[in-house]
Amino acid sequence: MNTQQLLDRALNLEFLSAEEGKYLFINATTTELMHVANQLRKIKKPDGKVTWIIDRNVNTTNVCIANCKFCNFFRVPGHKEAYITTIDQYKQKIEETFKYGGEQLLLQGGHHPQLGLKFYSDLFKQLKQLYPNLKLHSLGPPEIAHIAKLEGMTHTQVLTMLKESGLDSLPGAGAEILSDRVRRMISKGKCTGTEWLNVMRAAHQLNITTSATMMFGHIETLDERLEHLVALRQVQSEKPQNAKGFLAFIPWPFQDENTILKRVKGIRNKVTGDEYIRMISLSRIMLPNIENIQASWLTVGKEIAQICLHAGANDFGSIMIEENVVSVAGAPHRFTSNGIQQAIREAGFEPQLRTQQYEYRAIPDAMEQQVINY
Repeated sequence: MNTQQLLDRALNLEFLSAEEGKYLFINATTTELMHVANQLRKIKKPDGKVTWIIDRNVNTTNVCIANCKFCNFFRVPGHKEAYITTIDQYKQKIEETFKYGGEQLLLQGGHHPQLGLKFYSDLFKQLKQLYPNLKLHSLGPPEIAHIAKLEGMTHTQVLTMLKESGLDSLPGAGAEILSDRVRRMISKGKCTGTEWLNVMRAAHQLNITTSATMMFGHIETLDERLEHLVALRQVQSEKPQNAKGFLAFIPWPFQDENTILKRVKGIRNKVTGDEYIRMISLSRIMLPNIENIQASWLTVGKEIAQICLHAGANDFGSIMIEENVVSVAGAPHRFTSNGIQQAIREAGFEPQLRTQQYEYRAIPDAMEQQVINY
């Protein structure tokens, strides 16, 4: 293999194999990867804008039986700190989100053994009745697979009912690494990698837009990272022509603080800033059929995320009014709405507020220019 030939093929939007992507990661310089990824971003997004969104990650429950070894958030059934979020709590959080200019809930939770399809269907209907303009970017493939198993239903049946109840889009949560070797070791109670991909296939067939993620820097190999990217690209290539499929890809490094992986297994996050930038670049190179690449400022911080905007990323994510899962594993970074726009300008781009569907929207006149820290 030849580095320049592979980079030239990438610039022609060709699909590189996992082996070819690995070769680039090992042999290409960071400058080379950034240059090609930046050119590809310009092809996809020639307007020089970097998008961002205002939303809130609200957890339906912290009860979970998946027992992921990287999660400090979950509580086992019956734990004194276990909860299910009430409608009054949702109302307070939604109205506060609207006040800060948001229009969406990223609504996720755990694998609660007693919360089935009726619970989520009724919840979505009630929230939409109370707030017709609210967007629900909710659950994720592991939760869909969990509900399907509880109910003895197919992924398509579950997604169809949830869409009818108000689900607007499906996050890419719970992908971690789509290798079953890895998943058996870090998230044995979750769906397999194949199940995760099949939930997304079903969502795309129903014209439910989705996103894709990758949590790396723990026990996975470089080969498994590249196989993860190729699997996502394959699912995207299968979507119906009228469907958007994966709207975005968001990779982030494992956050290790107080996790079982670190305390018991000695697994630490050793992803450097340079490695993260290289993974962002490689994501843009390996995923020519996914429109948007997001830099995870929440986990890598402002400066590295800004460099990523010159390495293929075109989205800065959310100011995240509330986020509980990644934060309790050691992600301390926070942005205000003013701060995220300033960071984008400092990097040489024009900030653009967006919706979950990546449609541009104007900044609300009455938006309060701050964010609550949790």
